[in-house]
Amino acid sequence: MLYQDTRNFLSKLTASRLWNAGKVLISYYLTRLTGRPIQWGLPITISMEPTTACNLRCPECPSGLRAFTRETGNLKTDFFRKTIDELAPDLIYLIFYFQGEPYINPNFLDMVAYARKKRLYTITSTNGHFLDDERARKTVESGLDRLIISVDGTTQETYEQYRKEGNLETVLQGARNVVKWKKALNSATPHIVFQFLVVRPNEHQIPEIYRLAEEIGVDEVKLKTAQVYDFERGNPLIPTDLNYSRYLPQVDGTWRTKHALANHCWKLWHACVITWDGMVVPCCFDKDATHRLGSLKEGSFKDIWHGEAYQSFRTQLLKGRDQIDICTNCTEGCKVWA
Repeated sequence: MLYQDTRNFLSKLTASRLWNAGKVLISYYLTRLTGRPIQWGLPITISMEPTTACNLRCPECPSGLRAFTRETGNLKTDFFRKTIDELAPDLIYLIFYFQGEPYINPNFLDMVAYARKKRLYTITSTNGHFLDDERARKTVESGLDRLIISVDGTTQETYEQYRKEGNLETVLQGARNVVKWKKALNSATPHIVFQFLVVRPNEHQIPEIYRLAEEIGVDEVKLKTAQVYDFERGNPLIPTDLNYSRYLPQVDGTWRTKHALANHCWKLWHACVITWDGMVVPCCFDKDATHRLGSLKEGSFKDIWHGEAYQSFRTQLLKGRDQIDICTNCTEGCKVWA
């Protein structure tokens, strides 16, 4: 299964995309060597936000909390196509996710199909509540390459402690529907991933999620550590097994992030986020889009990427990542790959 996904990913590579990736990588290491922001090339990956809306009420998510201070809405198809037309020659993979539940946007799968025509490797992350039989079929037909389904518990009682107002059986049936249509349409895609956000209420169910994934026919399981907003004095979501925690307890009873904040960040060189309304923000930790580095409604992406605001943000990061609010609760290697 993983072999097929890797082969599919490699099939999307072109000479221009590899050349761009090489420029980005070299400029990143030159930046680390010189201590000044050198940026060649364009992003290797971009996250585009299909919508800010969500049907669930997860406690550590601004969509779930209905806590956005920015405008909310759905990504428009014409704007999406214009943006992808500009970026596709250098882009390797496209993530259809930032905040919100992608399937709420009624044109989501049409946009996936358009990206497929551009030979981009496409990924989305969903809570799995919209994968009825018809949407499951359309998902497979769209050419989506990777489908990440959040399954944060193997019993309803555990699942709903984090996925507020969610229904586990609906999610599992959605996964079964996609597996069924992959077989019916003789399709190798999407590569289906069960993503298990490890928190204290569900950490004892890690072995069970592997069994459940195998039983349904899911291709892969990934364990993910949880970012929590209030961690300094502990948090009931932090797992007791610290291997699955981003945070560590201190002798004075407080908690800190597990990894020290180095004054560099690969994401600032190879990736960014585009919100539903065209704002370019540095990364997925800027959930409320407070660090707006430009608007695609006012200029080209290339001008923004190499522009003064972006370079100023990179310079600020190199001087002190711990002085940037969205960076203070960020840890490198936050996912536990399984």
